[in-house]
Amino acid sequence: MEVTTEARNMQFANKINDLVASYIRIDIEGDNQILVIERLNILEPRSFEKEVREVVYSVFIDKLKELHNHGFCHRHIKRITGFGGRPYDNVILTEAGIRLIDKGISAIRDNTNENIFTRYVEAEMKEVAEFFEYFMEQ
Repeated sequence: MEVTTEARNMQFANKINDLVASYIRIDIEGDNQILVIERLNILEPRSFEKEVREVVYSVFIDKLKELHNHGFCHRHIKRITGFGGRPYDNVILTEAGIRLIDKGISAIRDNTNENIFTRYVEAEMKEVAEFFEYFMEQ
């Protein structure tokens, strides 16, 4: 996805709530566009008790559903296989709360077919259910 499209999608989500990492600007360096987002100080989920992680997960679900209700779907909760890293590297726990990063394939309902958007949301909610198990086992 083009950086400007990703930036527009971030700005759209940022108007709804703070689940998606905050867009700051696009920098141009030569022929490259660099998407600048908020600085994220990453915390390890396993450093928190399970009860705290349950609350964080609950907030995460509420904010994700709010994004869906307002027409935004991240579409990438679980990392695509074959790219290395942990399965849920796109969900980051920070001092400010939980954040979603890597909006490269996100979708806005107004820019896509309603049935396709609904399928995106359904698939994302299945990934989120799997994420709960992963997040709690950390």
